[in-house]
Amino acid sequence: MSRALRCLFAVILLLAPAAGLAAPRRVEPAPDVHTVLDVGQPLGPGDYVWDTDEVPAGPTRIVVDLAKRRLYVYRAGVEIGRSYIVIGPPEQPTPTGRFPILQKDADHYSSTYGGAPMPYMLRLTWGGVAIHGSAVEEDWVTHGCIGVPTAFARILYAHAKVGDQVIVTRNWLPAAYP
Repeated sequence: MSRALRCLFAVILLLAPAAGLAAPRRVEPAPDVHTVLDVGQPLGPGDYVWDTDEVPAGPTRIVVDLAKRRLYVYRAGVEIGRSYIVIGPPEQPTPTGRFPILQKDADHYSSTYGGAPMPYMLRLTWGGVAIHGSAVEEDWVTHGCIGVPTAFARILYAHAKVGDQVIVTRNWLPAAYP
């Protein structure tokens, strides 16, 4: 290889991280699920379940399935909560990805949407996306947030911590959740 070509290759390697060509950063894996709640029937609007009996201590992990309109809560690989949810419409969709809980506020009001109440708010982005208590009806939507029944939001708020991971996806574990 010529000296000029070796120099060019070295410059590319040095500049790669600045150009966004660096190796992907390590992302925390999805929760390893060992046990799911036996709900007995599909959840409908406003429905939720929560059961922490005999579940070991461990970090809380939350998965939001936009396709099924469900939120799942896990601790130590065991599902401890599940809720029917409302999400953003196609013109203002709920974003997918991995988000740490950035902030908690039990008595939050939206500064973006005219002071709308967002009880038991768990902020996922600084751009206004959060999990919060809401009326949850079949055809209702949010402005991109994840709305859960307020009673469920209160319980989730008590268990979730700033920094806990939330995965927002589509079709989470279809074999486990038909």
